[in-house]
Parts: sequence; C-alpha cells; structure tokens
Amino acid sequence: MLDLIAEGTTVEALSMDAVAARAGVGKATVYRRWPNKEALVSDAIVALKGDVPTPRGESVRTDLISLLTLVGRANNRAGKIMPCLMPEIKRNPALYQRYMDWMEKRREVIRDVLRRGIATGELDPELDVELALAALTGPMTLQSALRWHPHLPKERLAERLVDMMVAGIAGPADRARSAETTDRARSGTTGPAHPVDRSADPAGAPVTP
Repeated sequence: MLDLIAEGTTVEALSMDAVAARAGVGKATVYRRWPNKEALVSDAIVALKGDVPTPRGESVRTDLISLLTLVGRANNRAGKIMPCLMPEIKRNPALYQRYMDWMEKRREVIRDVLRRGIATGELDPELDVELALAALTGPMTLQSALRWHPHLPKERLAERLVDMMVAGIAGPADRARSAETTDRARSGTTGPAHPVDRSADPAGAPVTP
C-alpha cells in the first residue's frame, strides 16, 4: 500500500484489490489482516512513524531535543506518503480517531517530560503543558511534512527550537543556573561568584574580597 501511495495513488482511489495485487497475494489474505481500508491506513501510519520513543531522562532539554528530532525526521518515502494520508485522515472520522489515539501515546511522552521539568524546577511551575506541547511539536511537524517555512534551515532545528522555548518557560532552578553562568562569563571567571561589598569604599567603588 505504501508503495502505491508513494507512486501517486490517492488513498481514496486505493483498493484492497490493488493492495493484494501489489503484495502478490489473494484479496482474502489482505482482508484477514485488515478488515477494511481504515485499518490498513492506520497500520501504514504506524509503520511510517515507528514505535513510541522512550526518553533517556537526562534533562528536560536533552529529552525534548531527542523527541522533537524524531518528530522532524522524515525520510523521502515518508515525506511523499504522509501528505497524501492526511486528507483521508481528516475526512474519515473513524480513521481520524484512530490516528488521534495513536498520536496521544506519543504526545503523552512529551507531556511527561514537561511535567518532570516542572517538578524538578527546570520549567516554570505555572507552565501550560498543552500549550507548550503544541508550540514545540507544531513547527517540527509543519517543517517535516510541508516545509512550511522554506527559508528556515533544518540543521539542528529541534535543538534551536527547544533552546528558544525553554528560555521562555524555564523554572527557578534553571534560571538560577543560567544567571550564574552569565555572571561568570561577564567576570571572566569559572569558579563560584564572590559577593561584592559596595559599602566599604567611601568613593562608591565596589570592593571585592
């Protein structure tokens, strides 16, 4: 089936007879595995997308980059097929629901990473998890499927997107680390920052111990 779609056959025009002929089996064999075209299309999507990923749990940033890289990874075959499948998914309520059920498993993995970040202080405790999920996955999906913004370089796109987003939704623990790193960079030191006593010098110049 996937080969037929990649060659230009629309999902609407696709028949179980054509699938059986391409596979070199009888139609009864196809129907034993897939009772209808919706089940066939659903399995085709799973085959294209692969298994639900498991993050390594190192940090929110690392896990999000890893997961979004998978969202944006589309080989030439998948890039040809998924845009052809989406109109059928949208048109067919039963297929849409099956697709959403499958997608929810993948979305929940990202939700878990975001919730973990809230618990560890890496992310803002008031973070809207659903909005953050949409803001992270939407651009990757559009770029992968439609190359929505042709002038946006694809190199390290997941990493750049995560860094931009996390800068806006960082929690107190992450902000503290970022501030300390910035202070060290400005002072040209790599060790712990020393407190500055601004009251010891009558001229007003800071005195550093």
